[in-house]
Amino acid sequence: MASSLVSFLATGNYISSSCRAISNHDIDSCTFGQASFPNKRKSRELSVVSVATELPLVVQQQPWKGVEKEKKLVAWTSIQQDRWEGELVVEGTIPRWLNGTYLRNGPGLWHLGDYDFRHLFDGYATMVRLHFDNGRLVMGHRQIESDAYKAARKNNKLCYREFSEVPKYDNFLAYIGDLANLFSGASLTDNANTGVVQLGDGRVVCLTETIKGSIVIDPNNLDTLGKFEYSDTLGGLVHSAHPIVTESEFLTLLPDLLNPGYLVARMEPGSNERKVIGRVDCRGGPSPGWVHSFPVTEHYVIVPEMPLRYCAQNLLRAEPTPLYKFEWHPESKAYMHVMCKASGKLVASVEVPLFVTFHFINAYEEKDEDGRVTGVIADCCEHNANTTILDKLRLKNLRSWSGEDVLPDARVGRFKIPFNGSPKGELVDALNPNEHGRGMDMCSINPAYLGKKYRYAYACGAQRPCNFPNTLTKIDLKEKKAKNWHDEGAIPSEPFFVARPGATNEDDGVVISMVSGQNGEGYALILDASTFEEIARAKFPYGLPYGLHGCWVPKR
Repeated sequence: MASSLVSFLATGNYISSSCRAISNHDIDSCTFGQASFPNKRKSRELSVVSVATELPLVVQQQPWKGVEKEKKLVAWTSIQQDRWEGELVVEGTIPRWLNGTYLRNGPGLWHLGDYDFRHLFDGYATMVRLHFDNGRLVMGHRQIESDAYKAARKNNKLCYREFSEVPKYDNFLAYIGDLANLFSGASLTDNANTGVVQLGDGRVVCLTETIKGSIVIDPNNLDTLGKFEYSDTLGGLVHSAHPIVTESEFLTLLPDLLNPGYLVARMEPGSNERKVIGRVDCRGGPSPGWVHSFPVTEHYVIVPEMPLRYCAQNLLRAEPTPLYKFEWHPESKAYMHVMCKASGKLVASVEVPLFVTFHFINAYEEKDEDGRVTGVIADCCEHNANTTILDKLRLKNLRSWSGEDVLPDARVGRFKIPFNGSPKGELVDALNPNEHGRGMDMCSINPAYLGKKYRYAYACGAQRPCNFPNTLTKIDLKEKKAKNWHDEGAIPSEPFFVARPGATNEDDGVVISMVSGQNGEGYALILDASTFEEIARAKFPYGLPYGLHGCWVPKR
């Protein structure tokens, strides 16, 4: 029972006509340099050139009670209804080569009856689908039908433990019963509200940090198909919310809090069986550091050991602490471990400066003149070892911004991990953080460069003052410059890169994002990844909640 409890702690999961309106909001121009945002254009240069002649009917349901339509930012408010689907009017031109579906997952329902959840990460998962077909765009969204979501809707109350929420107990015996379910894992949420991946065999799986929160969906209609059940006997209740997924493999980390360390595991396409590559023992602290994500190179898996560590005591609290399921242990120091994919052997383990990161960007190997690997470079969205970012994501903080500059600084943190036996590695700025407004998170790259030396990354940056990343930024790691996109008062979600078929240049493609506008509207945004200029947008029937992570499902 103690092992199950400890292992848990890695968890932070009528018919109407189509929308025909076109957004008239101006956007700020893009520039390379020190987070420069010139004045808005007086008129938009885009025109309506890609409009379907016969738009289909929309699949829609009545809005939920308690969700009001207001002329204000809706990024932090619950989705208006369970589902919607329809073709959108496109302003500008979507490249005709862009054929496939962009899926974006994230929390989208933060209230039950009169009760409001506390944290961004608590919301029940809302899946949004953008289907691109020969210049046309169909949008749809649905709630992922996890057990936690269905139980909450049926009983009109919280029934499972979420990131910062626990069920309310009618009496002490009910509390004891919940603890028993916690030991077994039965009370843990399966609310898969963090990411979505397409496996090498084509299955699409939504994920969060609890293993039971792995749910298979149909990318064509967003139906929930059922749980993704692992067939191995590795056990454990949690894993990294961001596995490394390619056409040929699935890599993940499983933290071990009873005997602090991490299992590195691989799963082949078409299989549900994870096989252990190797194990990394923690070098500091009472428990492993949080592993929301991790990077890989062509031949190595990098296992980060962050001093923001899982905490059993915090799990048992009825009310959340500022660090929720975690505890900051700067005295335990921070480490980066490098494991060989082929042998499972540890080839480097170095102490590094203290750090806090949710998301790694990429990693690659450095070689000498003879082609021998001399070390590894690993880049991440690093919050200057400042743990307050977690509490800044409370919904009351996001909803009550008064105009002050309260977003903690962040940077592209670059780890330099030597293979020469040195006990220490480095953590430096990959570029001046002022290039992207000292905001940095929600990153993507050209997937062809995963684990390889790369030049460009796409992320959310900041135009200050702000309380949340509010720009899209293209990072040039060679020139150490950033190019920024901004729409006044709007909140864009993760910029996702899709390469043009047959492209040879790293940035030949488009960047897709979904934007919550300042007046309650929302739209899909398509940028030319090379110039980082807007080429198309399509207005949603209503604004959508902020989403987290997505994936691209190409047309087959």
